[in-house]
Formats: sequence, structure tokens, C-alpha cells
Amino acid sequence: MAHAPQIKIPATYMRGGTSKGVFFSLKDLPEAAQIPGPARDALLLRVIGSPDPYDKQIDGMGGATSSTSKTVILSKSIKADHDVDYLFGQVSIDKPFVDWSGNCGNLSAAVGSFAISNGLVDASRIPHNGVAIVRVWQANIGKTIIAHVPITNGEVQETGDFELDGVTFPAAEVQVEFMDPAAEEEGGGGSMFPTGNLVDDLEVPGIGTFKATMINAGIPTIFINAEDLGYTGTELQGAINGDPKALAMFETIRAYGALRMGLIKDLDEAAKRQHTPKVAFVAKPAAYVASSGKAIAAEDVDLLVRALSMGKLHHAMMGTAAVAIGTAAAISGTLVNLAAGGIERNAVRFGHPSGTLRVGAEASLEHGEWVVKKAIMSRSARVLMEGFVRIPGDSF
Repeated sequence: MAHAPQIKIPATYMRGGTSKGVFFSLKDLPEAAQIPGPARDALLLRVIGSPDPYDKQIDGMGGATSSTSKTVILSKSIKADHDVDYLFGQVSIDKPFVDWSGNCGNLSAAVGSFAISNGLVDASRIPHNGVAIVRVWQANIGKTIIAHVPITNGEVQETGDFELDGVTFPAAEVQVEFMDPAAEEEGGGGSMFPTGNLVDDLEVPGIGTFKATMINAGIPTIFINAEDLGYTGTELQGAINGDPKALAMFETIRAYGALRMGLIKDLDEAAKRQHTPKVAFVAKPAAYVASSGKAIAAEDVDLLVRALSMGKLHHAMMGTAAVAIGTAAAISGTLVNLAAGGIERNAVRFGHPSGTLRVGAEASLEHGEWVVKKAIMSRSARVLMEGFVRIPGDSF
């Protein structure tokens, strides 16, 4: 019996922040996958190697974690005053779907360099030496991201001495600005706090009722005090990911939080919306040893945060969740702000399983609504491999 041969598609495998994924130029995708729909999703699933009942993604480019099961599609921007349109697809590891509901903040750091290297940014905007300002339209959530990409001799500078906890080797620093990061479309009709409150009592049947800050900034996130869950905030991945009861608890909290935030209409929808919202737990500063063996002192951080992504505790911190952390920390009275001392601040350094991260945000109360103009953090990015990915021609 004859089988369809493999086809090859131009692609680049990139690390951005503490994530990595397969990047495509929209024009390089097969025609059927150049528009949103089942063909595009099926192609990306096959590229990554999903769904995989073994949870390994051996037959694809995925790395079997939420941080490595990612795809990006880029094109010249159709938006005025933007250079590139950025569409992010979070590929489920064990289920046959791609979640398009949110952004990946870590991979945002790689978008600018890919866009420059692949001719998506006008040459007049790229200095021979210096920093290129790449204006990114984040198409999933309808937001602007500004990437500051270092340039040497007309090319993207990827090597450097900037160190990022959660990434083994140093690289060039890429500053990323998330402009007006609070959600405007779903979950609250434009409010940063969709319930109208900085802190709510979130009732989770069968588990308990928890104080929660539910915020739409960077990515919809549910923050809960670590001690209310029986944790200290110093936990590493093994303490959570090796505990099926804990993971089930967090998924139930996530589902009821999504319902309360207006992101879903019934609980069944949560299973098909794995990427958003995120669940995180916070605690006051404490000393701990990071996953790398690095000692983190209590005075090194303003608070501790642990966050779950795609059903597992993240090894570091999602970039979009860092935006949510920075924004919530800047607003007096949120659980994040209280864990960080309850003082006014426009930047916060938090401890995560791999170390620490600093994120800046300035929030203000305007006409009774909290707004944040931008959140800023530094990441790094580099090309890992470029060429072609191959998939069976009849897989999409």
C-alpha cells in the first residue's frame, strides 16, 4: 500500500527566554495551513508530535513540557505602526488540539530576532550597530509588544553575557516591553480585574474556599496564598508534579477560577482551554535552594511565586505570568502586593523554582479602573537550528 511521502517546510527552532518552539513564516506554510482552522492545527500537532499518549513527543519537535510544546507563526504586519504579526500556538502534549487563547511571553523575546533575520522588518529600521526596535502585534490577544534587539554589523547579536535563571548559558540581553497588557476583550468586558475586586473568595467545591486575586494582565492569572494551599512557596517541580492529587486540585481551582473570570461559560470548557488562565501561588520572602543548586536568600527577593502551566508546575516562570505578577505587585491590596510587603512599587523581584526574575510595571487608578501602560522585563533568545521540518504529506 502506497503512503504519502513526507513534505518539508522551512522552519527555525528557537529559544526565547525559558521556552523554545518551532517558528514559521506564514508564507512558508502549505496553502491550507496559511489560514486558521483544522488543517493548520493538524500540521502543528504533527510537527510537535502530538497527541502523544506516552507524554514524550518522541515523533516530533516537542520536548514534552509546556515550555517546549510551542509553535509560532510570523508575518509582515497588517497593522499600522507595527513590523510583524505574531501568532502563538500552545500545542497540547496528550490531546489533539492547539490552544490559541493566549500569548507566550518568553518566546516574545525571540520574535524580533526572527523577524529581522527573515526579512519581516524593513531594512531602514535596522541599525548597522546598536539596538533595533521591533514593533510586534501579538495577534492572539490584540496587544503591542516592543522588542529591543541588539544588532552588530547589521545582524542580530545573539551571544552575550546576560544571565537568565532557568537558562543554562548566557546570551545577549533582549528587553521586552508589553504595552497596555491588561486584557480588553474577554473575561470582564475590559477590566483588569474581571470580578471587580482585587481579592475574592473563590469557592472550589470539594476543595475549599480561597482568597484569590484574579487578574487579566499579560495572561489571565489566578493568584492564591501558598499557605492556604498547604505550601510554603519554596517548592520545586518535584514537590508538585510528582503529586497527582495536587495537580488535580490545581486543575479544579483553575477551572472554577476561569468560570469566575468569565473566560469559560461552563466547567467542561476548561479542558479545551489549557493555556489560560494560569494558577499561581505566592508567599513572603524565604530562603530556598533553586533547581540548579543556587542558593536564594530571603533578602534576594520581594516575594516567592510558583505557577502552573498546562497542568504542571513551571520550571521557572512564564513571561506572560511575570507580567501579571509585576502588574499585581504594583497595585496595593492584591495578594501579590501583600506578599511583597504591601508597599507601593513599580518593580518587583520574585523567586521562582529556577532562581529570580525582575519585572517592572506601573499601574494607576483612572476613572475607577486600574490600568497599566506597560510592563518590562529582560530575556534572551537565540536560534538553535534552522532549515526544514518534515511531516507526512497527508497529516493535515
